[in-house]
Amino acid sequence: MTGEKDVNRQRSNKVKRDESASREVQVQRLEEEDELSLFNNPDVEGDDSEDDLTDSEESVYSGLEDSGSDSTADDISGDNDEDEAVEEDGVASDSSAGEAANIVDNDSDSGVEEKTLPKQKSLDSLQKSKLKVDQAQPVKMKEKKNKGSKRGSGASLQQEPKEDALDKEAYQPRQKKASKKRSKDSESASAANKENVQEEYEEDTSDEEDIRNTVGNIPMEWYQDYPHIGYDLEGKKIYKPIRNKDELDEFLDKMENPDYWRTVRDKMTGADIKLTDEQIDLIQRLQKGQFGDVRFNPYEPTIDFFTHEKMIHPVTNRPADKRSFIPSLIEKEKVSKLVHAIKMGWIKPRKPKDDTPKFYDLWAKEDPNAILGRHKMHVPAPKLRPPGHEESYNPPPEYLLTEEEKLAWEQQDPEERKLNFIPQKYSCLRVVPAYSRFIHERFERCLDLYLCPRQRKMRVNVDPEDLIPKLPKPKDLQPFPTTQALVYRGHTNLVRCISVSPSGQWLASGSDDCTIRFWEVCTARCMKIIKVEGAVKSIAWNPNPSLCLVAVAFEQSVVILNPCLGDKLLYNATDQLISSYAEPEEERVQPVQWSAAEGDAYDKGIRIIIKHNKAVKQVTWHGKGDYLASVMPDNGNMQVHIHQLTKRRSQNPFRKYKGMVQCVLFHPIRPFFFVATQRYIRVYNLIKQELTKKLMTNCKWVSSMAVHPAGDNVICGSYDSRLAWFDLDLSTKPYRVLRHHKKALRSVAFHRQYPLFASASDDGSVIVCHGMVYNDLLQNPLIVPVKVLKGHEITRDFGVLDVTFHPTQPWVFSSGADSTIRLFS
Repeated sequence: MTGEKDVNRQRSNKVKRDESASREVQVQRLEEEDELSLFNNPDVEGDDSEDDLTDSEESVYSGLEDSGSDSTADDISGDNDEDEAVEEDGVASDSSAGEAANIVDNDSDSGVEEKTLPKQKSLDSLQKSKLKVDQAQPVKMKEKKNKGSKRGSGASLQQEPKEDALDKEAYQPRQKKASKKRSKDSESASAANKENVQEEYEEDTSDEEDIRNTVGNIPMEWYQDYPHIGYDLEGKKIYKPIRNKDELDEFLDKMENPDYWRTVRDKMTGADIKLTDEQIDLIQRLQKGQFGDVRFNPYEPTIDFFTHEKMIHPVTNRPADKRSFIPSLIEKEKVSKLVHAIKMGWIKPRKPKDDTPKFYDLWAKEDPNAILGRHKMHVPAPKLRPPGHEESYNPPPEYLLTEEEKLAWEQQDPEERKLNFIPQKYSCLRVVPAYSRFIHERFERCLDLYLCPRQRKMRVNVDPEDLIPKLPKPKDLQPFPTTQALVYRGHTNLVRCISVSPSGQWLASGSDDCTIRFWEVCTARCMKIIKVEGAVKSIAWNPNPSLCLVAVAFEQSVVILNPCLGDKLLYNATDQLISSYAEPEEERVQPVQWSAAEGDAYDKGIRIIIKHNKAVKQVTWHGKGDYLASVMPDNGNMQVHIHQLTKRRSQNPFRKYKGMVQCVLFHPIRPFFFVATQRYIRVYNLIKQELTKKLMTNCKWVSSMAVHPAGDNVICGSYDSRLAWFDLDLSTKPYRVLRHHKKALRSVAFHRQYPLFASASDDGSVIVCHGMVYNDLLQNPLIVPVKVLKGHEITRDFGVLDVTFHPTQPWVFSSGADSTIRLFS
């Protein structure tokens, strides 16, 4: 029973000590609350609010409560060791409670004067802690009551009203004392604090309230898929703005916000920052390449640290070291090593310099077996010709010069004379006088040996045939015309133009004798002769095989002929087509005059006459045979006319011409029209009515032109003996320029089926070339000259005037100034 009484007595003592300690702690908290309320509201003398002063996380007294409660956590045990531990805890709690009470008394007596803060920073921290204490006090009081109810026994529950009474009794007299002192010094403290607050905010550079993103120097694109943009100093997420600005909001902000131009977006926080004037000024200075600091002067005068004047006092006047007067052991060791090396012969002393000049033989160390050795490159001096009979003192009589030969020798220049002296005859050697040119010839001989270079040149051993491009042999490129087969004779003047029918059976020719002759190709027989009013300048057979028409240009007229050769059904159908024309009701104004032939002209074969304003130089047909074009170089802006045969109407396709037109051609496939002026060839699109290409011929004067049957290549001849080949898909400059002829080119022509083209020149020759055009665009055309055909005689400086190919056979026709037409097959 005695043991149980001791245990109960110890327990009751411990409970009393705990209650007294908790009561002292509560009193101390109330005192702190009054002091904080004084700093926050200096005009209020007393505050009887019932808010608690504890904080769940930051309160200083939370540790005391925990320590007091923990001391009684495990206090019910029956062992003696535990009783001793409980007694020690009780003593410690008593001492701590007494010290806390003393602290509270001293603080309450000291007044407010000791608690005034010198700076606003302490006021701000106290205000923050006061707000936290006010918010957390009710929660702490409830927790403390709950803990007390759980820890204590029935006796502790009965003592709760007593504790409240004691707390109120102890708190009321101390509150009255503190309120009296606070009321006295509140006015002076508040005035001083206001001044300190204003000065502190002016000099405060702390950024505790700034939102700092602590993610570091990383790409902000990593946070694109997250709702936050980083973490602040406390480790909390910094969330992105709920709604991003679209273009409309951005435009409205730009129009309404006057500070839009100085607002930038912080990528780290996602917030808009308004730049200050100092920051804008700094940016503008940096953009101009100036220094960031305004006060920095880059043009300050330099300070000369060293002057030319000799100063009285030295820069350093330190006395010399002791080691400068004592021999160095390290140097002694080095010198001893050098002396030993000289004695052993490892180091030899320097020899005195020899000032005598030295001459070197450049070829002394030359390899005698070298290819470029001296003996290899040496060329001996050319030896003089041994004296002949003419230099003898008694030459034969045939070597002696006559009087006429002496006069001719004296009149010749020294360089042109075969002999430098005149041979003379003497009776004996004693009579021979001294040679007067001996010294002069010896001196020239020495100059020749000294000045003339004698060096063996290293020539590159190149086979001349390797420099010639490898071309296929002409035998491999057959068939092509090689020999003259027929001569068509009958014209009395130069034959300017020829044309072959589409069937290849008939040949038409025009001459300056004002006649048009139709020949049979195979027999060279003249089938028909038509006389016209002037020299025939151009003739062209209609390329349409279903029509039998020939266009002839002479003077100012273009005549459409029906030669009435071959199939009767063919040329009768042609006449029916021409006669079926019906005149329109409304007559159009045309640049030319169309008229139908009648009477004798119709009997000759003339069907239509087209009158022009100027002399016509050329006429050419379109591939389908319904259109033909005529060229009048002297007609200003009316140089080219295009005529439609079925509708009998003409038009001028160009309003203005750049240069004098030489010849024109229709593209064989596409709606292109080639116009050749003196130096250029222009390609026009007739459907789009625009210029497609302009070819640079690099010639002085273009004379003729021909288009490849495929239409992608063009050749042109010029009066400066050049033939230019153009690849329209490659460039506007010539792919190849051929200079095979020696005189002006008069005509060029392509074969319709074979890869052949020919050129006729005033030198009386026709050159046939192999011109293969490949379907592969990456492979360039192959141009090989294969044959030079001669047979025409040059008459009045004119040679071959026109050339054309047979439509189906590898034959070529040529007409010349010698009034003949020749067939080469």
